[in-house]
Amino acid sequence: MTASLFPALLSQRARAAEVSPIAAASAQAARLRAEGRSIVTLTAGEPDFDTPAAIKQAAVAALQDGQTKYTPTAGTWALREAIARGYEARHDLRVDARDVLVSNGGKQVIYLAFNATLDAGDEVIVPAPYWPTFPDSVRVNGGTPVIVPTRAEDGFKITPSALRQALTPRTRWLVLNSPANPTGAVYRAAELAALAAVLRQHPDVLVLWDELYEEVWIGEPPAHWLAVAPDFQGRTLLVNGVSKAYAMTGWRIGWGTGPAGLIAALEAVQSQVSSGPSAIGQAAALAALEGAADGFVEEARAAYARRARLIGQGLSAVPGLQVHAPAGSFFAWIGVQGLIGAIRPDGRAIDDDGGFVDWLLDAEGVAVVRGAAYGLSPYFRLSFATSDAQLELAVERIARAVKALRAAPAVPRTAKETA
Repeated sequence: MTASLFPALLSQRARAAEVSPIAAASAQAARLRAEGRSIVTLTAGEPDFDTPAAIKQAAVAALQDGQTKYTPTAGTWALREAIARGYEARHDLRVDARDVLVSNGGKQVIYLAFNATLDAGDEVIVPAPYWPTFPDSVRVNGGTPVIVPTRAEDGFKITPSALRQALTPRTRWLVLNSPANPTGAVYRAAELAALAAVLRQHPDVLVLWDELYEEVWIGEPPAHWLAVAPDFQGRTLLVNGVSKAYAMTGWRIGWGTGPAGLIAALEAVQSQVSSGPSAIGQAAALAALEGAADGFVEEARAAYARRARLIGQGLSAVPGLQVHAPAGSFFAWIGVQGLIGAIRPDGRAIDDDGGFVDWLLDAEGVAVVRGAAYGLSPYFRLSFATSDAQLELAVERIARAVKALRAAPAVPRTAKETA
């Protein structure tokens, strides 16, 4: 079969899929580094810390114990029980281990959920800026993402009025992400209560609560959706995992918990997509949840808070940048409205956030991700999940790149305007 037959033979769903812009930006930075360029890569949402030694040792012990076979499709019973106990300990939330599905990362749980529930034309409300997987996973599974832009003055969080306007008879899901990627926004209890009041008028709408960053907060712990609105437990899918809290991105273990009927559907789909996740990964995740790395989460959280301050203080002093301080996650969301139209030394204009991101990479070797990739411009996302030294270098280089720009030429005023 020749390449000329493509994309004609691809399904509409496949044509709707795109490579993650975050992965693409990281790959571009890697290529430039391989060519000998000095690149500061601040693209990926991945802790720079190594997985704690005690967790790795638990995986080694599992290997030596022969835990190398298939596991149940929904995950090992021991891990599912540990996940259920964790919800009770952290949020006083009663979860039956039978209603937990362990998967190959949180991203697969989201895919399974949309695959199991969406038909053509079904709608999913996704506040923007968003993690690109949310709308793309909806599209790949035949649904229609309904993008609801948020505002800086609202903390980049969907408001009750915006939610009310977005709801239609075809709405199947509302996606809520707190702490949020890419903005670091955190929904407070009163804000969640107000959204719940709207949704109570729409009993058929499910809620996908993405809490992957729940252990990465700055200032005070985030409110939990089901702690605020416990009556929604029967129509909420909680999505979490060990990637962010325990620096275990490569272990590929996430999970979802929700109503029994929904979890059963996700398990059925997963049985045909991938079967159960890695036995060794699950053994490592179990060790993490059972306290093998006591103290690591708190130490990492303190490091992220320090790095957030470093970035905030450093870039707030750069003219033209607007730093929106995160309340959680390890991302800085930075506005560049003040630099649109500025002129590069080569005479090219900065037309949008993509142009500014390109300039940072071209001029100073700083790789970040354009705001358009997250559905809202003109901004960029910067990951501060890297060393203080790299962040200090990034601040220095970004400041130098901005300083090299010339102000946009003034637009001549017409005679009518000057009259």
